Amino acid sequence: MTVPAMVDHEARIIRESGVAARVAAVVEPVIEQLGYRLVRVRVTGQNGCTVQIMAERPDGSMGVDDCELVSKAVSPALDVEEPISTAYNLELSSPGIDRPLVRAGDFLRWAGHDAKIEMAVPLGGRKRFRGLLRGVEDGAAIVELPDAPDGVDPLARVPIADMSEARLILTEDLIAESLRRGKQGLEPAMPEPDAVERSRARPDFRPKPKPVAKPVRGRKAAQSARPEEN
Repeated sequence: MTVPAMVDHEARIIRESGVAARVAAVVEPVIEQLGYRLVRVRVTGQNGCTVQIMAERPDGSMGVDDCELVSKAVSPALDVEEPISTAYNLELSSPGIDRPLVRAGDFLRWAGHDAKIEMAVPLGGRKRFRGLLRGVEDGAAIVELPDAPDGVDPLARVPIADMSEARLILTEDLIAESLRRGKQGLEPAMPEPDAVERSRARPDFRPKPKPVAKPVRGRKAAQSARPEEN
């Protein structure tokens, strides 16, 4: 496996809050030192508690070996900093085709494809937008809205900093474009999410074939890398 090129420093605009933000603060510098980019962190109640970390190479790809490398690197950092005080499962994945959009460059790179957006700060009383990405202008994503009333400009300028979540919508055109870019080596190559599973438990815990999270403060119960569930 080749090591990714030095990661660019385009900042993530759409970020986590709460516990997920504490996890992101720990893992993002580690991931960037390896030459990857952090896409998103989520902490869910799945299987007790699950920490989902989504990362990518600078070209947008992320394979099985990449997930394994990042997983091994962030694990010790999480053990030292302990941003979560209970047992949890650690998952690493690629962004997937219907990927989250977190940087201004994401909205620009995937112009011409459909996206759905949730706002943290409503725009004109509206919290949800769904439409065709047309680029970025002055920190705002340009979204062509199919439901714009007659006489109203269908191009909405949605401030990225006011979004809570944004992601591409899985369409046949998006799948075809992702495959085309991957085959031609164009940026970004967006393969299907890859998966690799790995288990690790604290020294005094003997894992079973399918480890289950135990309520051990400050330690991971299990660790894996798998596709993002959409």
